[in-house]
Amino acid sequence: MTSENSQSLSKVTKSILNQNGIKLNKNLGQNYLIDKNKRDQIVGFGNISKEDVILEIGSGIGTLTIELAKKAERVIAIEQDTKICEILARRLKEEKIDNVELINDDALKVDFPPFNKIISNLPYQISSPITFKFLDYDFDLAILMYQKEFADRMNGKVGTKDYSRLSAMLYFKCDVEKLTDVSCESFIPKPQIDSTVVKLTPKENKISDDDFETYSKFTKALFQHRNKKIRNALIDSRHIISGIDKKVLKRNLNEIEDERLIEYLKKRVVVLDPEEILFISRELKPAFEE
Repeated sequence: MTSENSQSLSKVTKSILNQNGIKLNKNLGQNYLIDKNKRDQIVGFGNISKEDVILEIGSGIGTLTIELAKKAERVIAIEQDTKICEILARRLKEEKIDNVELINDDALKVDFPPFNKIISNLPYQISSPITFKFLDYDFDLAILMYQKEFADRMNGKVGTKDYSRLSAMLYFKCDVEKLTDVSCESFIPKPQIDSTVVKLTPKENKISDDDFETYSKFTKALFQHRNKKIRNALIDSRHIISGIDKKVLKRNLNEIEDERLIEYLKKRVVVLDPEEILFISRELKPAFEE
């Protein structure tokens, strides 16, 4: 680290881990931020007021948690590792911080208490499922740190290698804004790839909940086979959309008369933009009913 501030956070983090005999497991996404400047920048991006209730996933020893708690009404901090959770509980007590609700559990399995902002250095191995889970909740904004290549996929353009189920799902739900990159040198243990902080701002609902549920199923089915033709991708992943028999689905697809739909079925998944996937999901939904 180049600055004294960065060094002090690094020293504090290493000292706490050493005192408690903690060896971080990067395979579990335990990469702790040790750059104070970046930590403060992330907190600043949240534009936190005393009315905000902030959800933090993977709170660790409290690098973000303690600073968030100083500015917010309340912080809901979820940490799966029991020993690390106990360390954070002690730190909060020592700092006389009483506005943190600490949850020792798997963030993918618990229902989140009410919140209005999400600010997290996410455990990298749950980046995809936790992001999809966020989309089920209403919030004002999210400031999230991801591995750089994952963040690139969030805004993937149609037809590129970064275009994915993730980018297609976010299209109707959130605006995605890249805020800053964070060097791999800013963490312990040092990950192999740099990170990116992004801001998610929910969009006004462009489609109904029912349409989005159907769209979600079709998007998941299609991107299981992103380079296949749409007809084949849907047949191969039909179980994601419904329990329809393969022969029945083939018959239903063969009976389609709409020329536009027939042409779409011949295209490859990766060339369809989200609006086209929405059109297909609406129009083809009846074909998946036995």
